[in-house]
Amino acid sequence: MALELSREKTLITHAQTRRARFLGYDIVAQHSDTKIARGRRSVNGAIGLRVPPEVIRNKCAQYCRHGKPAQRPQMLDDTDYTIVSKYQAEYRGVVQYYLLAGDVHRLQKLRWTMETSMLKTLAGKRRSTVNTMARKYKTTVKTDHGPRTCFQVTVPRSDGRKPLVARFGGIPLHRQPTATLEDHKPVLGASRGNELIHRLLSGACEICGSTDKVEVHHIRHLADLDKPGRREKPAWVRLMAMRRRKTLVTCRPCHEAIHAGRPTTQPTA
Repeated sequence: MALELSREKTLITHAQTRRARFLGYDIVAQHSDTKIARGRRSVNGAIGLRVPPEVIRNKCAQYCRHGKPAQRPQMLDDTDYTIVSKYQAEYRGVVQYYLLAGDVHRLQKLRWTMETSMLKTLAGKRRSTVNTMARKYKTTVKTDHGPRTCFQVTVPRSDGRKPLVARFGGIPLHRQPTATLEDHKPVLGASRGNELIHRLLSGACEICGSTDKVEVHHIRHLADLDKPGRREKPAWVRLMAMRRRKTLVTCRPCHEAIHAGRPTTQPTA
């Protein structure tokens, strides 16, 4: 193709003995003399994707202190619902990105590390023990790959509304060849006194005050609220920018208006 290769950016390696790194995956040429299909070795020479071992080590290290899973002090002021929600968001993000890997089951180590850290955080908040927290929130959920053990926090709501449910675990670590990669980095910081759960429990739209079919609108970055080219910021943008929030509790009509680019009613406060 008459292309000129850069020595600094080009790697030539033996695919069966070494791995090439691309977009966070290790790319290998598979080899197995025991997997036979239709009278021939079906795996040999096929390209496979793997989870890099250092990725698992680095992810686990974020939840450890002195080599052991530890509580996260910045979360001790959060509710149990928020703590479990944040851990699940972080764990789900990693799993969903590596669902194409043939050895995605190796993320089991990360699950155990995060689970232990989460239970220690809950125990630290409640001044209790890990075993007590595990017994309190442990449950079993059904998945396409059979039942899975997880930890679940349920917050009941009045007026016949469905309870709020936060769950950690329950995600089967099985390769999905047709999975769509989602590389969304969740917000890790604690929200202190401005927790989403309190706003959800209030059951009112933060734009118009309606209590019918309350939902949550999310944005990725606060900087998205101040994109150039907008003549006049909508009411919901001004409200989120003023409160420095990435989430906004809305009713269904206001939520649909936001996504459709239509104006919403003026905020009530």
